[in-house]
Amino acid sequence: MLEELQFGYPILTFLTFFPLVGALIIWAMNDREQIKKAALGVAVVEFVMSAFLLWQFVPETAAMQFAERHEWVPALGISYHVAVDGISILFVGLTAFLTPLLILYAWDTVKERQKAFFMSVLALETTFMGIFVSIDLILFFVFWELMLIPSYFLIKVWGTGADRQYAALKYVLYTLLGSVFMLVGFALLDINYHSVTGVYSFDLLELLSVPVPVGQQVLIFWMIFLGLAFKAPVFPFHSWFPDALVQGPITMSVMLAGIKMGTYGFLRFTFPLLPEASQDQTVVAIVMVLGLAAIVYGAIVAIIQPDFRRLLVFSSISHLGFVVIGLFALNFQGLQGSLIQMINLGFSTAGLFFFAGFVYERLGHTDVRQCSGLAKKMPLFATFFLIIGMASIGLPGTNGFIGEFLILLGAFQAYWLYGAIAVTGVIFAAAYFLWYYERAVFGPFKETLPAVLKDLNTREWAIGVALSVMIFWIGIYPSPFLRMVNGSVQAVIERLDQGSRASMSQDHPVVSRVVQD
Repeated sequence: MLEELQFGYPILTFLTFFPLVGALIIWAMNDREQIKKAALGVAVVEFVMSAFLLWQFVPETAAMQFAERHEWVPALGISYHVAVDGISILFVGLTAFLTPLLILYAWDTVKERQKAFFMSVLALETTFMGIFVSIDLILFFVFWELMLIPSYFLIKVWGTGADRQYAALKYVLYTLLGSVFMLVGFALLDINYHSVTGVYSFDLLELLSVPVPVGQQVLIFWMIFLGLAFKAPVFPFHSWFPDALVQGPITMSVMLAGIKMGTYGFLRFTFPLLPEASQDQTVVAIVMVLGLAAIVYGAIVAIIQPDFRRLLVFSSISHLGFVVIGLFALNFQGLQGSLIQMINLGFSTAGLFFFAGFVYERLGHTDVRQCSGLAKKMPLFATFFLIIGMASIGLPGTNGFIGEFLILLGAFQAYWLYGAIAVTGVIFAAAYFLWYYERAVFGPFKETLPAVLKDLNTREWAIGVALSVMIFWIGIYPSPFLRMVNGSVQAVIERLDQGSRASMSQDHPVVSRVVQD
């Protein structure tokens, strides 16, 4: 079993529920300015605490750190068990980083039902944090489902499209459909554990101690895969994605496109618990083909989009294809690259959605056919827009290059043909971003545009600076981030190499007793 390191203070519980407490405090407020300041204050405190967590995190180890565990429903083997390791720690930091930026963005752009909006954003942060710190599968599932509540209202009430109600309902129904399959997969793991030990448990660390028959593994793999694939979304389970991100508010676009919960689940649960199924040749071939299809399909559809938000939606699908390819290369470079790239997309893809929002607030649309010459009126916007765009296409010196390079390296090592096809996505990405940038930012200033276009204000400028700092930090000096993930990634690789039966060690008290019986 993996080692667990305690901290002495329930910092993960604080990080998980403090935004929800902040939302309840805001509920008692009425002054609009105080509501905004309180929301920002809660988000900043959360970010500071997450930065402290990152500072205290011990790198180059697979240990579960800052662990907290309490019995919840012992008869069913359900516990409140939270911890972070190299797989989840950066997602916690990313969530805490993006939330204050979302509040700054919404400061003047959300004019109706401000109290409910900021409460929803903070509640959403709680569910995201809960997803990334949960070690118990049912606890993870609870946060996974609770996320739908604030998400639904954010899309339906504050969406910018005429079909936002349809988009909100479609998002919830698709996610619930996938969740049914995932819950069945979790239940089968619990039943298998009970058949070996005589007790029930949904705890990841305990489930790792009991092997799952290979035949059952493949079935459970596809059950969990569907749940994660709908949420990711993995092609072709993505049809809810364009509706939610185009019809919904920028808030949801940033969170859903920037924080990759679905692909996180593969590293957190699927690979460690189902190592033989994850390496099954048929399974790998199917998922690899889906990843490659996403890369090519997403990029080609992005090129023909006149609307920038729709372009970003299909660009995100293409980028997710890279993540899938890296994961199912099933080697150290591929997993490392995919994990880092998931974090990178939280700065690049999410950043581009922020800037799409800046354009939308000024023009009421993001259609390139009605834009030209924005750089003449908005030079600061054009500069930050270019920086984040270069990260999105993987320019050396930016964070996107590190992730894509490691993914492609891992893909070529595992399956050179898949790697060769995936490279085309890099070319397409450069094509669709640069083509849009050239048409919208340069060229003659269109008469249809407002005569007065304000450049980035102080809050928008702060968002651009924060994103750019992270883009160049990871791009130029990625070592601290790689060191955080290396130990856990290596543990996943060893688990894949050894298989689940390697856990049947005499050193484990539960398993030892079962073997002797």
